[in-house]
Amino acid sequence: MNKKFIVLISIILVIVIIVAICIPQKESDENLLGINYNIKGNVANLDYDTENPVVAMHIENYGSIVMELYPDVAPNTVNNFISLVKAGFYDNNTFHRLDEGFVLQGGDPTGTGGGGPGYTIDGEFSNNGFENNLSHEKWVVSMGRQSGDPNSAGSQFFICIEDATYLDGNYAAFGKIIDGFSNIEKIEKEEETIGDENGTLKRHLIIEKTLIDLKEKEYSEVIKNS
Repeated sequence: MNKKFIVLISIILVIVIIVAICIPQKESDENLLGINYNIKGNVANLDYDTENPVVAMHIENYGSIVMELYPDVAPNTVNNFISLVKAGFYDNNTFHRLDEGFVLQGGDPTGTGGGGPGYTIDGEFSNNGFENNLSHEKWVVSMGRQSGDPNSAGSQFFICIEDATYLDGNYAAFGKIIDGFSNIEKIEKEEETIGDENGTLKRHLIIEKTLIDLKEKEYSEVIKNS
């Protein structure tokens, strides 16, 4: 066989391998948990046996995470989250923070930790005069804030990736991850931060699309404080 031909074939094979490694692979159906995000709008039927609303998020390169919301625990916080999901606010939004052994945080359209939806809501937690008995244990979902003001929550939320019960009474826990645990664990294992005290991710993780199943119930309008 001609040596030039062998060299050419070898070069082509190397290029194919490099391209295969560099191009992110499409998430498998298993990583997406069988959820179909290719629908119009953000309201869908999700196959989870609960009477509470359920939210599914498709994180680029990782797959789905699914959370159950608890309107009996933090009603206005849940109403706010539902409203934002239905409006498509979280579509193409990001996770910007990963504090290893603590939290994964996102929902800030600016990606800085100081942004929100253009308004704020009151913090539904005990040190702000509201009874909230959902402890910040592993996989609990809670609201972040745009500033130190207890009433500066808007769209940012965080997932406890380990127990963080010392946050109880100071942040509005309102839900819990019920599926996609391994996808979150993979994020914690693979993603890197810039090394600052906030755990800012080197590469923000894109939330491609978010779906909500309201379980045939209606929820009130959000009470905003600004």
